[in-house]
Amino acid sequence: MSDYRIERVETIVVGGSQAGLAVGYHLARRGRSFVILDAHRRVGDAWRTRWDSLRLFTPAAFDGLPGMRFPASRTHFPAKDEMADYLEDYARRFELPVRTGVRVDAVGRNERGFLVASGDLRFEADNVVVAMSSYGTPRVPEFAAELDPALVQVHSAAYRNLSQLQDGGVLIVGAGNSGADIAMEVAQCHTTMISGRDVGHLPFPFNRLTAALVFPVVRFVLHHVLKASTSVGAKKKEYLAAGHALPLARVKPKDLAAAGVERTARTVGVEDGLPLLEDGRVVDVRNVIWCTGFRPDFSWIDLPCFGEDGEPAHHRGVVDGEPGLYFVGLNFLHSASSAQVNGLGRDARYVVDHIDRFRSNGAAAGGSVPTSVDEHERMVGLGGRSAENPGLSS
Repeated sequence: MSDYRIERVETIVVGGSQAGLAVGYHLARRGRSFVILDAHRRVGDAWRTRWDSLRLFTPAAFDGLPGMRFPASRTHFPAKDEMADYLEDYARRFELPVRTGVRVDAVGRNERGFLVASGDLRFEADNVVVAMSSYGTPRVPEFAAELDPALVQVHSAAYRNLSQLQDGGVLIVGAGNSGADIAMEVAQCHTTMISGRDVGHLPFPFNRLTAALVFPVVRFVLHHVLKASTSVGAKKKEYLAAGHALPLARVKPKDLAAAGVERTARTVGVEDGLPLLEDGRVVDVRNVIWCTGFRPDFSWIDLPCFGEDGEPAHHRGVVDGEPGLYFVGLNFLHSASSAQVNGLGRDARYVVDHIDRFRSNGAAAGGSVPTSVDEHERMVGLGGRSAENPGLSS
């Protein structure tokens, strides 16, 4: 390590998409020293690299980060490139110190604090905020390797548009929202089947009327009712952690049927190089799109901060066992909205409040340093909630 030039920063934020920018906004408001490291070439590229026709499931009224509303009609459902451009504009407007093209390879500790490695770069920091989703690595079943090499296989993370597919039928494995959205597009030009369990669907259409009337209620439930600390929220968190998908939102089963998409049993293996279904049927297709979700991969964090399930052990993003380590953007970090744009402001503010009070009352002022979440919340004096600027959208 001594061969590398080490840069000292008070706080390193890993990830420069919506979670990292929300954290950066609150750090900047408190005058803290920090750097946001992002592996992509441009801010917003995490959205630009999704499939071309992707649109958000939430209307623009709920797609803004703290301090800056989304620049569109409140009932507009933004396209993925609109979201990407918004994030880039957000970072520019608040002059957030984002360093793009910097992929973090490892986070550990040395005698002076946290040590963050990225290629030939090394950073030392008092705090590290991991501002990334817990599900960033595409999940594909092992038997996918047994499929005929002549078949086109692509995961939803790499799917862009129809030009990636060859002539012939398409099997979409995974009947959640990504699978349903892609199936509607693929069915325009290909015989299409969708394989997987019925995940249910939301009982209202996605249009401007529901954006105005229904989404405020949905947002309230996700933000205030389905919390990790409530019984109903804990059950929903457990349900999602078990690998279950959310109910279909924009595309309904009747839409799939009207588009000619055939529902099939689950895909469980391979026979003669073709997908094998749970009911014993072998489907003769030329393309397979895996909409099978993502798995957690925090192998680059070399710290004892994980539970037996491989997930970070934290309370509202604060890791008691590793003072100075934080997470934002995880599913159910605090509530069902924690991984959504409209829930990040609250979670980022809570984490940054902890950082600010740690430095101001402890290391900087020589006072009492909060060593646990409970002590932090006593210091805040508001049950862990800091005062909100009424003009901010979070």
